Amino acid sequence: MVTQDTFKRGFNNGIKTLLDLLKMMAPIYIGVKILSISGLLNVIADFFTPFMSFFGLPGEASLTLMIGYFSGIYAALGTMAVIKLNAVQATTIAIMVSIAHNLISESAVVKKLGVSALASALARIFFSVLFGFLYFRIFG
Repeated sequence: MVTQDTFKRGFNNGIKTLLDLLKMMAPIYIGVKILSISGLLNVIADFFTPFMSFFGLPGEASLTLMIGYFSGIYAALGTMAVIKLNAVQATTIAIMVSIAHNLISESAVVKKLGVSALASALARIFFSVLFGFLYFRIFG
């Protein structure tokens, strides 16, 4: 049975989780917004546009992928909030980042399990790129 105490604990845990997520997402959102306003995001986008076109993504999405690959899913969400994406593009990025996210710390965990960290990271990046490409070709 849900009691007032249960509700209070759930509410407090929810607020703590929200604050933890904001600690990651807010600075990245602000950083990407600054890059956008300064024009540096356009320079990055122009450089990566040919590669990102394989996935039907704008060049700016390269920043989202790199941040997602190395920092994690929530950091990638912070960058996605700044970039204008349609549903297919957002889903493509979501697929790619969900397959290969937080590579540095997860590679350390994999290594402790006795698996090659490099092989694991390369396999995750390969499948991330493969499924991002396939999704775009099927639904884009």
